[in-house]
Amino acid sequence: RSGGTIGAGRDHWTHCLTDVLAGGGILGGQTYGASDARGEYPIDKPVTPADIAHTVYHAMGINDLIAYDKLERPYHLLENSKPLTELF
Repeated sequence: RSGGTIGAGRDHWTHCLTDVLAGGGILGGQTYGASDARGEYPIDKPVTPADIAHTVYHAMGINDLIAYDKLERPYHLLENSKPLTELF
């Protein structure tokens, strides 16, 4: 880790990361997507952090999650993401 940077170490290799998911009906031993040869950029099935969250909610049977702003207006937390249903 480089010292003195902002972002808790995510100032490099920001486009690709590893995540481990288990339980909740997820099938084991899978690799989802692929990166380029240097591991810098996704080249197959890019995933966002919101997609990971949506996948976890999907595993719990929650497919529409509504929150409210300070003015009590509803908005959908899962609106701009997709569950990774291929993992199940």
